[in-house]
Amino acid sequence: MIARLRGLLDSAGTDHAVIDVNGVGYLVFAAGRTLDRLPKPGEAVTLLIDTHVGEDHIRLYGFLDATERDWFRLLMTVQGVGARVALAILSALTPDQIAQAIAVNDPKMLVRADGVGPKLAARIVNELKDKTAHLSLAALTGGAKAEAGKAANGAPAPAGGVEGAAGDAVSALVNLGYGRTEAFAAVMKASRTLGEGAELQALIPAALKELAA
Repeated sequence: MIARLRGLLDSAGTDHAVIDVNGVGYLVFAAGRTLDRLPKPGEAVTLLIDTHVGEDHIRLYGFLDATERDWFRLLMTVQGVGARVALAILSALTPDQIAQAIAVNDPKMLVRADGVGPKLAARIVNELKDKTAHLSLAALTGGAKAEAGKAANGAPAPAGGVEGAAGDAVSALVNLGYGRTEAFAAVMKASRTLGEGAELQALIPAALKELAA
């Protein structure tokens, strides 16, 4: 089984790339976002590979990092999601965005991908929410920390001038598409429920429950 390819990029299409490894060209299927990040033809490239062996074919699926590959594998554990649909999802959304969609029970985000209808999107969220709870929370808190970093470099501060974990929670909710005012109100309610000093990992789920109420 091929787990990694390191060589020169020979060419890239809309859904695949050809990697030249010591004169042998390997056809590797990949998500659009992955293909967009590849170097120019003739330059060195390394792809992590997920090898699929069928009765009459061997197909290679390539990823620039382990996170993309792991989400590809996770998505394919859902009934109705094959390699083509999994790549379509990874073309439409980043791994963090997929995790966020699952964390906030928002299948509409997944419908952006070609071949994913409302029913399949709902099934993906339902079947993966337990398997990816830790990944989803990491995506939410990671986005909040990124926003906090922007604020430190001169970007607008969270609504109401809230700082610390509460401010990060507001930023995380805004990243998910909520308005700053409603995000601020939900975080304030969650803070009162959880008590002073509540951590970000507790504030975000509590605030999401307030928004869903």
